[in-house]
Amino acid sequence: MRQNERANDYAKRALRQEILLARGRLTAGDVWECATALADRALGLPELAHARTVAAYVSVGSEPGTLALLDALRARGVRVLLPALLPDNDLDWGAYTGEESLAHVRHGGGRLTLLEPSGERLGPDAVTGADVVLLPGLAVDARGMRLGRGGGSYDRVLARLERTGAHPALVVLLYGTEVVERVPEEPHDHPVHAVVTPSGVRRFG
Repeated sequence: MRQNERANDYAKRALRQEILLARGRLTAGDVWECATALADRALGLPELAHARTVAAYVSVGSEPGTLALLDALRARGVRVLLPALLPDNDLDWGAYTGEESLAHVRHGGGRLTLLEPSGERLGPDAVTGADVVLLPGLAVDARGMRLGRGGGSYDRVLARLERTGAHPALVVLLYGTEVVERVPEEPHDHPVHAVVTPSGVRRFG
């Protein structure tokens, strides 16, 4: 690893740790209140207003909450796809049909538990049919560069979209304090089109 790559890697790890510590201080009430506001803001996006298929995810722990948004999209008649983590960290997809369609799935020898769709698997390429992809993240900067958790799952998703010529709107859901001045970037990183926080929406060129 070259020196600038090492510096970027260190800077990313430090920023991740800072944000995760801040999220860890949130109460369940804080998370619920922000989730409600986040859903209201996101539902006002023109991209979601016209979407027929949205690829999203189920928030866990102190992540910005997504279930209220998922249910509101379904109520609009939107087809919602949710990820299922594969052994190689790529993502398969399944349809969300309500909370009863979710199952707790353990990964990494039980170190990580995620809520995943329990129904039919549609294959990793199902995401290429989405009009909007809602991305998890830890931060985004003024250029739209997103900081993920470092597992690489969504790097694969974004590479797949580029490879197949799919061009969905890319939207990341965050808390307001997670919109930062600059996120360390690597050559494979892709900017998003917008960030939604409980207080508003910011778009990127």
